[in-house]
Amino acid sequence: MLGRLAGVPMPAEWLYETAARLDLQLAAVEAVLADRDTVVRLVAEPGPAGADAVRTATLGLALRGLRTDALIANRVLPESDPDSWLAGPVAQQRKTLDEWRQSYDVHPVAHLGRDPGAPTTSPPSPYPRPDRLRHRHLAGHRPPRRRRRRPGLAHPLPGARRDELDLVRRGDEIVVTAGPFRRTVPLPSALRRCTVAGAALRDGELRIRFRPDPALWPRTR
Repeated sequence: MLGRLAGVPMPAEWLYETAARLDLQLAAVEAVLADRDTVVRLVAEPGPAGADAVRTATLGLALRGLRTDALIANRVLPESDPDSWLAGPVAQQRKTLDEWRQSYDVHPVAHLGRDPGAPTTSPPSPYPRPDRLRHRHLAGHRPPRRRRRRPGLAHPLPGARRDELDLVRRGDEIVVTAGPFRRTVPLPSALRRCTVAGAALRDGELRIRFRPDPALWPRTR
């Protein structure tokens, strides 16, 4: 009506409906991410690209405090003769699998010899049943420690690199950026009365140090 009366171009009704639908979908995703009972199962093909993707996914999961129950290593090639042209790819996959097994509950799935989307009969699912998986946290993952003798926060970030980390204090929150991911962490009441004294990444764990602010912290007698 406004568009017809005032000649002002207005978005079509379908655009409002699309925006409302996206809002509902984002809210559903946020509810899943915020649920402490949520676990994640990663699926990747062993190799350089898969290793990079798993590292990035692990970083994002750790930033959100989520845990993984298994890593499905997809399209694993069979062992072959050392003189075969497959020897190189097999060795590359084996190296990645060995690295993954140090941090994950790995379940290899054999290469089918064809594209996974090709028509075929329905074989038994190669993926392990949830009740057969050993639930475990991300490598080095444990709930963030909030009570320490010295004011501070600690959060596991396995696979993180110093040059891709960024911290910003914003009022009563800490904005943590790790690679392509960002999370806003509300500070507990005690740390809201402190200033940030420094931060360090050690052994896959981000540690933020705080110093009591004399202007906000009660004086002791």
